Amino acid sequence: MGKVTGSGEDWLSDGLDVEGVESGLWVPTVDYVAGWRNAREAADRLNRARLGAGFELSEVRAVASTNEEGRGVVRIAAWPDAVDRLAGLLEALAGGDGGAE
Repeated sequence: MGKVTGSGEDWLSDGLDVEGVESGLWVPTVDYVAGWRNAREAADRLNRARLGAGFELSEVRAVASTNEEGRGVVRIAAWPDAVDRLAGLLEALAGGDGGAE
């Protein structure tokens, strides 16, 4: 199996870490709402697309959040079998190689 795109030693520092030391604290000078709105728009778009692809809301959904710096983050909450189906669709769009180089 080839290297999977996006994997490696830097995956913990790719900007998606939403559970930092201060993840439960709100900093008054950070605009969390703007980041959340941005994430919400992206999550809504993904949710509409997956509904159009035949997924049920109870199977997989995108959820908007922010990190401690106020940057928008979209998380995917899903059952494992739904993730497998979603991965299959994405692999088919990518030419079936699963992201391998």
